[in-house]
Amino acid sequence: MSEINDVMNATMSKIKEMVDVNTIVGNPITTPDGVTLIPVSKVTFGFAAGGTDAKEASAAQKPVRFGAGSGAGVTISPVAFIVLNGSNARVLYVDPPANSTVDRIIDLVPDVIDKVKSFAE
Repeated sequence: MSEINDVMNATMSKIKEMVDVNTIVGNPITTPDGVTLIPVSKVTFGFAAGGTDAKEASAAQKPVRFGAGSGAGVTISPVAFIVLNGSNARVLYVDPPANSTVDRIIDLVPDVIDKVKSFAE
């Protein structure tokens, strides 16, 4: 049974190497004009492992049949950028535009607030 555990542990350690916190919230990128962009991604992964440890029918023979396998898949999808410009912060979504009217209104609220502020000033 330890051989199967070894295979599973090796696969999980490789997945940990591939996916870390910087994969989800990336390192900040500063543009020459002072705008800072922070990428945000969605990470999904799947993992499967299995194996067998079959012994020979006769007690005189050693157990020589062992088989194991494992696999994993990782998908990283960009979701948004956090845009920092001076004292303003915005979320710039990469996903397709909002489908419902309510989602679209929620997305427009920061723009409306900025326009009202500039009009009042």
